[in-house]
Amino acid sequence: MGKGIRLRKFELKKTLFLLPNLITLTSIFCGFDSIRTSATAQGEADFYRAALLIVFAMFFDTLDGRVARATKTQSAFGLQIDSLADVVSFGVAPSLLLYQWTLHRLGTLGLVASFLFTACGAIRLARFNVLSTGDDGKPSKPSKYIVGLPIPGAAGILVSLVVASHAAGGMLGRAEYTVLMLGVTIGLSTLMVSTIRFRSFKDVKLNAGTALLAAFMVGSSVAVSLKMQPAFVLVWLLGCYVTMGILESLWHLPRRLRASLLAGDSNQPPPAASA
Repeated sequence: MGKGIRLRKFELKKTLFLLPNLITLTSIFCGFDSIRTSATAQGEADFYRAALLIVFAMFFDTLDGRVARATKTQSAFGLQIDSLADVVSFGVAPSLLLYQWTLHRLGTLGLVASFLFTACGAIRLARFNVLSTGDDGKPSKPSKYIVGLPIPGAAGILVSLVVASHAAGGMLGRAEYTVLMLGVTIGLSTLMVSTIRFRSFKDVKLNAGTALLAAFMVGSSVAVSLKMQPAFVLVWLLGCYVTMGILESLWHLPRRLRASLLAGDSNQPPPAASA
């Protein structure tokens, strides 16, 4: 009898380890279906559906981490499969979506820019895995900052532009906006592999600064929704997140340069004694 109880408990534990990974596989399926939809798209409505599938992938990507932390089933395997899911759902899927939607008009240049987004996303994820894995091979504790723009955030900006364009009658998908979308794609690719630190919001505390920031975001979002369309609010919020990371890095840049110079001076050998 006792052995049977212990066996059932062990099987339940194994099931809990499978749960977040199954959610991650669901995210991969959403990314895969988005790729299929983009590849066979016949119009703006198909591109809109492909963008929504990436949004669903983002939901499951957020959910699997929360489930893993709630069930205490975080593992190195989960970290690796999550990164592979991100490459498919937030690297390949938005790249193909942008290429089919507008960048194909630029020929080889559009193809290279689309691939650049996928390549930089893969590099960014590999760097993240190295930085977030401890010496024992297990995931380390989340940090206050993330080096480089997270690939879900970069993909979210591209997807939000497609969704906003659909709400505006396909405005951004027109030929006159192709160069603009090219610049956005290259810019996001560069930010992913940069050393700019973006806040992870893992340690958000309720204080005056947080309250002011929240009030600004809510008020500005209402203004954007009234002046333009509600679909542009997500573009605005993600754009503010990127801008905040860039400005914060520029603000701390002089201090980091001074620290780097001081560290360089301390590593210099002492001058030779004079005769």
